[in-house]
Amino acid sequence: MKKQLLVAVLLTLVLLLSRWPGLMPYGFSAVYGFCFCAGVYLPLKLCWGIFLPALFCSDIALNLYYGADPLGLYMLPNYLAYGAIVWIGSRLFSPRSSFIGLLSGGLLGAVLFYLITNTFCFFENPLYAKTLQGWIQALTTGVPGFPPTWTFFRHGLTSAGLFTALFAAAMKAAEKFAPVADEAEEEQSEEEDSEEKEPEKASANSGKASSAKSI
Repeated sequence: MKKQLLVAVLLTLVLLLSRWPGLMPYGFSAVYGFCFCAGVYLPLKLCWGIFLPALFCSDIALNLYYGADPLGLYMLPNYLAYGAIVWIGSRLFSPRSSFIGLLSGGLLGAVLFYLITNTFCFFENPLYAKTLQGWIQALTTGVPGFPPTWTFFRHGLTSAGLFTALFAAAMKAAEKFAPVADEAEEEQSEEEDSEEKEPEKASANSGKASSAKSI
């Protein structure tokens, strides 16, 4: 549990640092990849208790920094997508999944985020005709006068793949050193258990001896 808590704290800190205004290129974000990795490597209680609340607080801070509504309705589809990405990582993948499998999962998370958020924009924005063609427009060219939405999809895939690959590679590398540490911890715990059991055995033997004397 201590290792998982450490991973949760490190993952959250790296994510928060990556969201510093102006640090990342326009359209790039570590959120999709790290949400997926959080689902893979952390228990859900740490995802809901540490990772996602920290992400939510960072969103509020960024909204205030940019002069936007700190708790706008537009945040709802984002967090529906984040929750879905975490769920995919926790249910369909594991730390034992191959590197290619984990990379594919991170890319799948970016696709899911894009579909959920742009579909929400399709229903919410009156400039989109509420037809199949209007939905396709929301997923490709977007509203005239703004960058095409497919460019955000490209940036999302690139950043999700990059940060998922970096974190998964780091965890795979750490696993090579884990067995030695795990064996040492197991030996230490066995020694502690044996030390705890010796007084119990001694007290039990003394109890048997006293009962034998009384007989």
